[in-house]
Amino acid sequence: MCVTAVESRPAGVALTPSPGGHRPFGARVKAFVALTKPRIIELLLITTVPVMFLAAQGVPDLWLVLTTTIGGYLSAGGANALNMYIDRDIDALMDRTSQRPLVTGMVSPRECLAFGVALAVISTLWFGLLVNWLSAALSLGALLFYVVVYTMLLKRRTAQNIVWGGIAGCMPVLIGWSAVTNSVSWAAVILFAVIFFWTPPHYWPLSMKVKDDYARVGVPMLPVIASNRVVARQIVIYSWVMVVVSLLLTPLGYTGWFYTSVALLTGGFWLWEAHGLQNRAKAGVSGAKLKEMRLFHWSITYVSLLFVAVAVDPFLR
Repeated sequence: MCVTAVESRPAGVALTPSPGGHRPFGARVKAFVALTKPRIIELLLITTVPVMFLAAQGVPDLWLVLTTTIGGYLSAGGANALNMYIDRDIDALMDRTSQRPLVTGMVSPRECLAFGVALAVISTLWFGLLVNWLSAALSLGALLFYVVVYTMLLKRRTAQNIVWGGIAGCMPVLIGWSAVTNSVSWAAVILFAVIFFWTPPHYWPLSMKVKDDYARVGVPMLPVIASNRVVARQIVIYSWVMVVVSLLLTPLGYTGWFYTSVALLTGGFWLWEAHGLQNRAKAGVSGAKLKEMRLFHWSITYVSLLFVAVAVDPFLR
């Protein structure tokens, strides 16, 4: 993990480029890369590539892995850039987003829009011409769902925004499978469901931490409109469903002992953390002692380990 020093300033006050409107080339390149939200895309690729190994029941064609990975980055990057274009008004008012390129002025709104649209078009053609058109359709569908359904329709209107908006983040599983088989199977659907039920308990702890940010801009994330006790109960419910769904691959014959062992161990620890958070919320604990970010950080480790097991399992059966 690298730590970047940023200028301290009030949220909502955009930085201006250097005198004369000069924006250094290197800084501009970094800004355009930042528009794609690389850290988020890392998680998307973690769920794409391992599924390709499961679909191939071994090592998939490495050129196909490379083209699928590049296409996935371009598509998700386009979606993220368009998300920043639409959310630039609230990004300027939130502490956690106040250094984004549109807020600092390093990239203009017009440039961001053009960049996002270009990545959307290029990624769709990339998938269609170099992978297959089913993967292209799934990729474009994920992008449109994230931009239109989540960002434009759900995010500012309902506390269920991250629940249904998270469908876009589930699509890489289907894309990885379809890239190898040019089809979608029940194994891919189950892993899609794992990510669907993983997303809310992954994101709600972070939302609990920064709920003042969301409240300031009127985004009704669940922790903004509900008590910590209610949010923690929802986290536990989704966590149990996620763990149960993750175990369905084995009885259906898609995975063996290794994946099952990893799913049980990592899922068990997840439930321990989720119930711990619920117990602290029930006791009225707040602030740093609530330790909500423990579950958030573990959620990233969990999904990484689970999907590594997806990739390794075919070699141990």
